[in-house]
Amino acid sequence: MLCALTSAICYGTASVLQAVATRSAGPGTGSGLDPALLSRSLRQWRYLVGLCLDGIGFLLQIVALRSIPLYAVGSALAASLAVTAIASVRLFGIRLSRAEWGAVTAVSAGLAMISLASGPKADRAPPADLGWSLLAMVLVVLLSGALLGRLPGRPRALLLGLGAGLGFGAVEVAVRLIDSLAVPGILIGPALYALLVGGATGFLFLTSAFQHGSVTVATAGMVLGETIGPALVGVIWLGDRPREGLSWLAFAGCAVAVAGALALARFGEPPVEATGRKGWESRTGS
Repeated sequence: MLCALTSAICYGTASVLQAVATRSAGPGTGSGLDPALLSRSLRQWRYLVGLCLDGIGFLLQIVALRSIPLYAVGSALAASLAVTAIASVRLFGIRLSRAEWGAVTAVSAGLAMISLASGPKADRAPPADLGWSLLAMVLVVLLSGALLGRLPGRPRALLLGLGAGLGFGAVEVAVRLIDSLAVPGILIGPALYALLVGGATGFLFLTSAFQHGSVTVATAGMVLGETIGPALVGVIWLGDRPREGLSWLAFAGCAVAVAGALALARFGEPPVEATGRKGWESRTGS
């Protein structure tokens, strides 16, 4: 759980840097998927620092995923928005209202409840076709990008963010499905490819969502996609369970943590100092 929380700190700080860098990279093409925008963002030092933090966070996330249930890791990663809010206070001088500090407290309380209720990672063997189903799902999400780019601002940002969350969520599930790093076994199974395609899909969708619409809405969609999806897979197919008699506490903790994170979704939005615009970027889409 400590690794999952440290991973959330890395991801939360990275999201501030990457959101600012993406908005500084110039206008996109208007497409749902914009590889050229990602290429321009990679020339921004803030984006590169954010990627380094993402890499550290991912290594810590792998340790957590191999040790505790998926729902616990997902809820801990949702806390990255609380980290983003606090980082925005430190880096940009943004003030949190009492309600927003309450949301930070709610996230912390929810994670404490999950930590108390979580049992060990389940050892149940996954269904034989789960890896292929996961890879197929990620490919469908990836191919949907061109269609999503034609939607108006708010729905487009929400669905691109949700698609990014599903991609990152696929990475979480794929880590659990990989039993060994031995070659050639890892190259034959679908889990490695679901991990790679899921990660690439998440970055492409999230970068485009930051550029083409409200970062607040996109971040909220991402949190929902990367917490609820893997949690359901873990409970239904991988056998993740809370401690005996504490299911209610785990469920309540997940609900409180995610609700608090969604209340803080606006802190994915670059502030005026970083964007050069008056006021925050529109929360209803650009």
